[in-house]
Amino acid sequence: MPSPYDFDPELAPEAPGMRPLDYADPESARAVMRRVMAKQPHYEHLDRVRVSDRVLPVDGGPRLTVRVYAPAARRGDPLPALLFPHWGGFVTGDLDTPRAFAARIADQVGAVVVSPDYRLAPEHPFPAGLDDCWAALEWTRAHAGELGVDPDRIGVGGFSAGGALAAGLALRARDTGGPRIRYQYLLFPQLDDRLETVSAREFTDTPVLDRAALVLSWKHYTGSGPASALAAPARAEDLSGLPPAFVGVCAYDPLRDEGIHFAHRLIKAGVSTELVHYPGTFHASVGIGHADVSRRMVRDQIDALRRGLRAD
Repeated sequence: MPSPYDFDPELAPEAPGMRPLDYADPESARAVMRRVMAKQPHYEHLDRVRVSDRVLPVDGGPRLTVRVYAPAARRGDPLPALLFPHWGGFVTGDLDTPRAFAARIADQVGAVVVSPDYRLAPEHPFPAGLDDCWAALEWTRAHAGELGVDPDRIGVGGFSAGGALAAGLALRARDTGGPRIRYQYLLFPQLDDRLETVSAREFTDTPVLDRAALVLSWKHYTGSGPASALAAPARAEDLSGLPPAFVGVCAYDPLRDEGIHFAHRLIKAGVSTELVHYPGTFHASVGIGHADVSRRMVRDQIDALRRGLRAD
């Protein structure tokens, strides 16, 4: 049967084999995610990046490991930094999940990328994951000198659930006077637990992510009741005062419309925002690296972060 979706010709052959993870069985879903990510190629210029793990104490929680990616060739000036939580529906993913993208950002943006191994749901529902990411953000700011980072050029970014965590960090920093965040980069972000948009209702059989997977993801992360705005940033009533943003959405992704709506609300709130819709794409199709549209998404990411984190 032909697909009802007009996928990009370079993505279409891959789509049938990219089934959503079964979040009903978190351990199995995690094993599948590890296998999938293990097959992804490393960043081709990994020799230009220094990678190290650091273990941080977390108030009221276990010790937290963060992976730090830094350009191997350092100049005298401090570098920008990006707090980059991994994706995985709040339920899957680990330190290895974002390795290729984090290394590319470190090399091509010239930034120190900090990726936290935050606690996962359902064993650790909200706010555990966000608290871990917050601890990593505060650690980055407090250790800016040691890391060679300009404390006034720290951004947040993420894909999917990582985008929810990044946006949640931006809201928390604004509302609590926490570390100043220079920029937020959100690619197909998971922002709204209500699942009431057209794309969230209609995309029930899309590759990688569908409505059923989203329902379970949010249930694991936030329980059965309404989420707070820090968990589901689309619920925030006021978006003014947030850092400038890039929001990218995929055409055949149940998260598409909530990303578009969030970007429009940022713009209405006076936040400098760039919104890009990628035709023919589906959730996480950026991982199909040979496709021209995926290469465009990567170029847009690097260009946006260079602009957003540049020195004044």
